[in-house]
Amino acid sequence: MAGGFLAPAVLIVGVVLLVPFAVTVRRSLYSDNVDPSFSWLTNYRLLFSDPALIRSIENTLMWVAGTLILPIGLGLAIAVMTDAARWTRIVRLAVVIPYAVSGSAVAVVWNFVLSKDGALNSLLTSLHLGSLAHGWLLGWPGNTLVIIVANTWQATGVAVILFLVGLQTIPPETIEAAALDGADGWRRFRHIVLPQLRPVMIVVVGLSLVNGLKSFDLIWVLTHGGPGRSTETLATSMYQETFGLQRLGAGSAIAVVLTVIVLGASWTYLRRQLRPEGG
Repeated sequence: MAGGFLAPAVLIVGVVLLVPFAVTVRRSLYSDNVDPSFSWLTNYRLLFSDPALIRSIENTLMWVAGTLILPIGLGLAIAVMTDAARWTRIVRLAVVIPYAVSGSAVAVVWNFVLSKDGALNSLLTSLHLGSLAHGWLLGWPGNTLVIIVANTWQATGVAVILFLVGLQTIPPETIEAAALDGADGWRRFRHIVLPQLRPVMIVVVGLSLVNGLKSFDLIWVLTHGGPGRSTETLATSMYQETFGLQRLGAGSAIAVVLTVIVLGASWTYLRRQLRPEGG
């Protein structure tokens, strides 16, 4: 009986996810010639021999580090500092609003800020700091770093929301007891508040990890992966190889590798974090 109820869901997952993935794996093993032939792992070797794809891997690692450190750190700090005070609702609203904006819209806003004659360079010039003005999106690794900052502006909102929810679930008695025992603000946060935020932290870190690995829309709209493919990540390289350069085998190989990395990283992280204490 239970199998009958599960059958539609299993069928949908198989048709929508598993079948396309199997087709992608098969295509990744064929060459990109006019008449594709079986080429074993040739397309996968490009990840370690093609300079553009090597740079893509470097950028992906930078994105993972940036999305784990900046949005989570800022989100936790803002949530903690604005949890009790009423007037800080305006600050929280200002931080959360960018999260409701699409990645394409965020890219348009930051293109206005970061372009060579954009708002940031105009501001620096007006402050007599024109020597600091330059093309923020033109040179690597600076261009990747400023795009990560743009992503942080958008992604911090969801971290703030989740951390605020976690803070609301902490019993006030535990904090009051710690205060009575003489624990100051930092020790109270480290030993009382932070451990009780662990379930929320697992969710936030998991989301940030996946988002860092599959980042696409902000990069593509802002720079199209350029100049010279210098800001591509694995997700944008997959699109560029498949649709831009018509190298279906290489694009499929990148898609397979990216899928394995996302699933492997997510599974490993969740397995370690959700392991029972003492297990």
